[in-house]
Amino acid sequence: MPSTRIHVEASTGPTPGRNDIEIVERKGLGHPDTICDSVMEKISQALSKAYVEKFGRILHHNCDKGLLIAGQVEHRLGGGRVIEPMRLVIGDRATLVTEFDVGELAVETARAWFRDNLPEVDPNRHLVFQVELKGGSAELTEIFREASIIAAANDTSAAVGYSPLSETEQLVLSAEKFLNGRDFKRRFPASGQDIKIMGVRSGTHLDLTIAMPLLDRFVESEASYFRQLDEMREALSGYLRSRLDALDEITVRCNHLDRRGAGLAGMYLSVLGTSAEDADSGEVGRGNQVNGIIALNRPRGSEAAAGKNPVSHVGKIYNVLTHLLAEQIYRQVPGLEEVFVWLCSRIGAPVNDPQVAAVQVKLKPGAKYSDVADPIRQLVGRELERMPEFCNELAQGKYSIC
Repeated sequence: MPSTRIHVEASTGPTPGRNDIEIVERKGLGHPDTICDSVMEKISQALSKAYVEKFGRILHHNCDKGLLIAGQVEHRLGGGRVIEPMRLVIGDRATLVTEFDVGELAVETARAWFRDNLPEVDPNRHLVFQVELKGGSAELTEIFREASIIAAANDTSAAVGYSPLSETEQLVLSAEKFLNGRDFKRRFPASGQDIKIMGVRSGTHLDLTIAMPLLDRFVESEASYFRQLDEMREALSGYLRSRLDALDEITVRCNHLDRRGAGLAGMYLSVLGTSAEDADSGEVGRGNQVNGIIALNRPRGSEAAAGKNPVSHVGKIYNVLTHLLAEQIYRQVPGLEEVFVWLCSRIGAPVNDPQVAAVQVKLKPGAKYSDVADPIRQLVGRELERMPEFCNELAQGKYSIC
C-alpha cells in the first residue's frame, strides 16, 4: 500500500488521563450486554470454522443482532428459584446450507458459552433460544461467492483505536477482572458474575461505584450479606491500592442501593449471578468497546464488533485493527506518549485498502515528528498487507471484542 495514503500528524492537546475529570465504565462477564456480545461472537467463530471445514472459506454471515430478554426469579435467603427462564434471540444473517444446521450450531455454541462462563446458569433449564438467522441479501452475499484472498468491504464505515490505556482505564478493567477472577471466586463464592464498574477520576482521586450481586444461596441473613460484601470491597480496595501509580487515592463503593434494615429489598441478591435473570435485558453493541471498556473521554466508532463476519465486515475488522495498530505503534516507535488510529472503508473496496488510514500521535518531550512519521507509515502498511492473516486470527477468536 502506498505510504502517501497513510496520514500521520502530531497532536499537542492534553491526553484524557491528564484531564481534570475522566469517566470510564466496564460491564463485566455476567452483564446482559456483555453476555450478548460474547455469545454472538462465539457463534460467529463457530460458523466461520464450520464454513471453512465444509467449503474451504468463510461464507456470508453477520450474527450481530442478539437480544437477551430477562426472565423472572424469586429471591430467598439461603437460595431462591427460577420462575421464568431467560430468552436469547439469535439473529441476523447467515448462509443457510444443507451440510449442517446453522440454527442448531448457534444454539449449541450459546449453550457451551453459558456452561463455561456462568456456572449458576443451566442453559437447558434457565434459557429459551429463539434463532432468527435468515439468508443474506443477494448483493452482500455475492461478496463471498468466489474464494478470495482479500474480501471486499461490505459497508462504508469508520473505526478508531488508541493506546496506551490511561491509569484510570487500566484500574477499571483490572478491577472487574479481579472480581471475576478464579482466585476471587474461590475466596468469595457468593459473588456473582454480573459486575458493572463506573470509575470517575477527579484530579488524582479515583472513585469506583460497583454493582455486584451476591448469590442468595450463600447468604443466610442480612448481617451475612453485609459482612461478605464488606470483605469483598476491602479485598478489591487492597488490590487496587497496590497498583496505583500517578493517582494517590481510591474509593470503592459497592451496591449503592443497599439499605440496612430493609430486608430483601435492601440487598442486591441473585439466583443465577446475572441481572438478566429478572432485572435487566441485554443487547449486542451496548457493552464494552473492543478494548474492554467504555471510555467517555475517548473518540469511538459507531459499530458493534461482536458477531460480525471477520473477513468482510469492517465494523469488526477495523474496530479491532485500529486498537491493535495503536498499541503496536506506541510500543514499537520510540518517542510517543499517545497514539490514535483511524480507518475508514469504502463499500466494495478491498478491506486492506481503506479510504482513509490516519494516525495521530502526541510526542514525548524532545521527540521529533520527522523521526516517527515514516516508521509509523511502514508499520501500518505492513499490517494492512497481512490482512488475510489478521482476518483469520479474528475468525479463530485470537482477539477479545468485549
